[in-house]
Amino acid sequence: MAHRKKRGAKAKAAAAEGPRRPQPAAVAAPAEAAAAAEEEYLVLRPPNLRVAFAAMALFLAPFSYLAFAHYPLDADLRQSILICGAISLGGFFVVLRLIPVTARYLHRRSLFGKDINKKGLPTGEIDVPESLGIVVGIVYLVIAILFQQFNFAADSIWLVEYNAALVSVCFMILLGFIDDVLDIPWRVKLVLPGIAALPLLMAYAGGTSIIIPKPLASYVGVEVLELGGLYKVFMFLLAIFCTNSINIHAGLNGLEVGQTVVISAAVLVHNIMRIGSSKDLETQQAHAFSFYLVLPFLTTSLALLGFNWYPSSVFVGDTYTYFAGMTLAVVGILGHFSETLLFFFLPQVLNFLCSVPQLLHLVHCRRHRLPMY
Repeated sequence: MAHRKKRGAKAKAAAAEGPRRPQPAAVAAPAEAAAAAEEEYLVLRPPNLRVAFAAMALFLAPFSYLAFAHYPLDADLRQSILICGAISLGGFFVVLRLIPVTARYLHRRSLFGKDINKKGLPTGEIDVPESLGIVVGIVYLVIAILFQQFNFAADSIWLVEYNAALVSVCFMILLGFIDDVLDIPWRVKLVLPGIAALPLLMAYAGGTSIIIPKPLASYVGVEVLELGGLYKVFMFLLAIFCTNSINIHAGLNGLEVGQTVVISAAVLVHNIMRIGSSKDLETQQAHAFSFYLVLPFLTTSLALLGFNWYPSSVFVGDTYTYFAGMTLAVVGILGHFSETLLFFFLPQVLNFLCSVPQLLHLVHCRRHRLPMY
């Protein structure tokens, strides 16, 4: 009845306005199609290139100074660094180009969300495409695979572990994207990084000892601790820790990518310092192997940071946080400084410890069916 009254009121208003001139169907149809296409077509805000280039200069300047001015590195190693840097810089621009294209496809498939931290503001009503970490992950894998052609011989003993590391990273990207699409429960998310790390665990044939950091060596009693078979258990747990440490800080514009960029830059500087100060050839190769994986990861993440910086025009999703955590874990394991890597995640450790009382409260409320807040 209300619907009819509404139609009757509209008919009276139309009669008062007088007869309308009919529009040709050929003119109306293209106009409607254009309006529909405009609604579907997503236009992102331009990336914040000022932040991206400033961060690139800030974080790559110390590494460049140490590699080419401070330490007398081998000429072949410097050449490999330049090749890796050139390919990585190309990956930076490729990511900048692909993110808007991929964002439109994801938006078309309803993979977008609202920024809940801007609720009540005009920017809080904008559709923000999610899972853009898939672009960084794919470009990173292509760069890492192509770099093999310029640095490793066909019979190199490093190729097995190198490719096993890339398989683990690829596996983690896939599982992260599945999580973005299916919204996997937390109890399942906890073990996914361990599953993705299996290729690396099976291929790993390096040392099984860890170096105790100097502030803790006096309490442990030794400077080098041999773990033996437990080292693979340590690697398994490290993959879970790193991945969930990046993921636990998700929610604020630029935070996931920003903390990853800072940690990656610290790892890059740590590697070049270890190479320059060590005389052991195996140690130098392990750390060189590590920054070959970190450098393209840093540059591609900087391109994503330009889009994810406040106010964010894209969300990185679990695809990126899982990929970033696994990449850093792989870098620490193959560079033989996994125990030092834990210190780079110290803010995440403190954040987790502060969250333990709240987690226990939530578990108690859920078990006894009590209101959580």
